[in-house]
Amino acid sequence: MSIDLAVRHLRVIVAVADAGGYTAAAHTLHTAQSSLSRTVLEAERRLGVPLFERTTRHVRPTPDGEHFLAIARRLLAEFDAALNHFQGYLDGTRGSIAIAALPSLAATVLPPVLSAFREDRPQVAVTIHDGLSREVLDHVVAGSVDMAVTVAPTVPPSLHAERIAVDRFVCVFPPGHRFGRLDRVAWQDLRGEPFVAFDHSTSIRSYVDQVLGDQDIELGPVTEARNIGAVAGLAAAGLGVSMVPALVLPMMRFAGLRRRTATDPVVERDVCLVHDPRRPRSRTAQGLMTTLGQAGAQGLTLPSGARWAGGPSRPDRSRSAP
Repeated sequence: MSIDLAVRHLRVIVAVADAGGYTAAAHTLHTAQSSLSRTVLEAERRLGVPLFERTTRHVRPTPDGEHFLAIARRLLAEFDAALNHFQGYLDGTRGSIAIAALPSLAATVLPPVLSAFREDRPQVAVTIHDGLSREVLDHVVAGSVDMAVTVAPTVPPSLHAERIAVDRFVCVFPPGHRFGRLDRVAWQDLRGEPFVAFDHSTSIRSYVDQVLGDQDIELGPVTEARNIGAVAGLAAAGLGVSMVPALVLPMMRFAGLRRRTATDPVVERDVCLVHDPRRPRSRTAQGLMTTLGQAGAQGLTLPSGARWAGGPSRPDRSRSAP
């Protein structure tokens, strides 16, 4: 037997049980008592059992009614919770977001933005997929994320990229190195220096190689690593200096490296928000994209040497850094 009941049947039955009578229940539901009575009778007919014992003074659930009430309350709770969640999804205050990002950007750019975003949306679930530049873009192309934050110099033509921040390259070196006596380090100062480089799979390497090639600079012995922590540790051990973007520095702090602004030329990289315009975005995802695009106007901070696009540059303190 298939029982055909609607949500209105459940609400009326629960209201009658809670109110202890039809008159009070009708008042609670803002409906006519006659209409409410017909709804209960219709539900009983479809169920094939009486749900209430009716006397001149009381309306009480029958044993079958008690059992059905437990089911009705559970179904209504789940139904209302689901609708509330969907309403939050429509309002952009609930739901989930997946973001792909370079590790350095996941650690520096996203935290203040997500913190501000979640202030008014505490129920939004956020997943961050950190990886190398190619991996990040592959996530967007595959549709496994809503957006990406990356510094890829080239983005596939099918994707849309918006610059949201800029960070500047600096030279890092171990304590006691001769660069510590300089106010700034020119790229030409690297000539013949032992160097700790990010490997060719990283986005940082392409920037560094471009400048070294343009300036015809030949380095000393080169040690390569892929991980930011590994590069920091190798440089701290005296295996060489390195050129890194400012947004990488917070992840190198443990190594105690010194830093100076890199000049002649000044090299900056664009941090971009990337998405696939062909894929629909939820209001929640659109809200985060708006927050990212307006981060500078909202007064959110970035590490020294980086700035939000379109906003004022923060004072560069790298000259006086130890």
